[in-house]
This record gives sequence, structure tokens and C-alpha cells, in this order.
Amino acid sequence: MPDLNQPAPVVLDEGAVAIGGRPILRGIDLEVPAGQFLALMGANGSGKSTLVRALIGLRPLAAGRLRLFGTPIERFHEWSRIGFVPQRGGATSGVPASVWEVVASGRLTRRRLFRPLSRADRAVISDALEVVGLADRAGDGVATLSGGQQQRVLIARALAGEPELFFLDEPTAGVDLANQVSLATSLGRLKERGATIVLVAHELGPLAPLVDRAVVMRDGRIAYDGAPLADHAVHEPVFGESHTHHHASHHGHDHVPHVRSPLEAGQ
Repeated sequence: MPDLNQPAPVVLDEGAVAIGGRPILRGIDLEVPAGQFLALMGANGSGKSTLVRALIGLRPLAAGRLRLFGTPIERFHEWSRIGFVPQRGGATSGVPASVWEVVASGRLTRRRLFRPLSRADRAVISDALEVVGLADRAGDGVATLSGGQQQRVLIARALAGEPELFFLDEPTAGVDLANQVSLATSLGRLKERGATIVLVAHELGPLAPLVDRAVVMRDGRIAYDGAPLADHAVHEPVFGESHTHHHASHHGHDHVPHVRSPLEAGQ
């Protein structure tokens, strides 16, 4: 169970992001308590994926203050506490690899370089595969799996690092219903373990019962923050008008320097 006396895993105050000088996010206030399953929703181009990248240090803040587990982003170094599952497409990376090998790579944040996997490492990897329902496919090539199964491999890879905070970017995009159900089962097990989960989604489908809170983005701002919503409600033309937050835009004040995260290594 989450320790309620500890700082919230994510606190962003008046966050802003600009790309190429063009404002993308403005006046974002967001706090994610420990153990919460938050769905970050909105139409394509609303800013939800940019927000997630800002929260893990992959996009610099132009303004605002971000704290992870109570530590300002510029001083945060405990990246093993965070797991990031990108949109499907990076599971194989063009290199032949087995499911086990890809998931085992998730242990890199937890062990010394060039040290062989310990018995404890192997137990964590096996557990991660069990959580996502792919223990029986450990020896198979990732390229032989369906898109939905590859997405579950990426979740297992993140899980192998034993993070406390998960970010998942559109995990059900292009995934058939059966694999969406399997994803929901996997994430349900993570939720039961007390993980904090931020899910970026256009629609929730089978994941809907897991969601504790919905945050809906519109035009780079938070248009709604509250109880979970039905998929159709998120995309209503007049949705969220009474909940729209009007924050003054910042231009260069309280600039937070970009901190390269291990999550962007090689990019």
C-alpha cells in the first residue's frame, strides 16, 4: 500500500512547454497521489503526450515547477523509481531478441554494469513476465508476437525495473480487443500492488474500470480534472467548459533547466 506520509510522486505547478518557440502546454497544475490510476485523455494534438514527456524529463519546461517524489526535477536522479512505456513500435528496434532478453534489459537500472543477472534479477524478470501473461513466450522472438503482445513486453520491461510510478503512452492504440483485455488484466495487477499509474489514452475501452481519475487535455490546457468519464464524453464538442482552468501564461519566468533522463539515452 502507498505510504500516505510520503510526497506525491508527481507535482507540477503552472507548467508550460514550448516547442520551436510555439507554446504547446500552458498553466498546467497537476498532482498525482501515490497509488492513483490516472487517465490522461484528450484528442490528438491536445498535449497529453507532451505533458507525459515533460513529467519524465524528456521535454524541458519553459516555466513552472516539477517535483518527482518531492524532489525538484533538476535534482532528481532516482530514475529507477519511474517506468515509461512508450507507444508500440520500440519493442523490437530491428534487432532479433527474445521476449526474455527485452524484459531483462529493464533490470539495467537496478544492477551494476557488466554484472551477470543474479537469482533475484531472474526472479523479478520471471515475475514481470507472469504479470503480463507472457511467461510461456519468454523464449520466443519479440518480432513473432502480435502488436498487443509486444506492448505487454514493453510493460514487462518497465516492470522489471521495479518502479513505483508508471507512465504508459497510448498502450491500446492499434491493439485488438483481446489484447486490450489482457493489458487491462496486467495493469490491474500493478494497481493491486499499489503502483501509481499515469495512462495516456484516446479511449479507455477495457481499461475504464481501473481508472480512479480522469484529466482531459484540450488545446494545451487541462479542460477537466475529476471523476472518470465515459469515452464518448471526453470528445463532446462542448465538453468541460465549466471545468476549464484559466491560468496566466508564463513566458520565460521560473525556467526549469532540461535534465537528461536515462530514459532518453541514445536519443
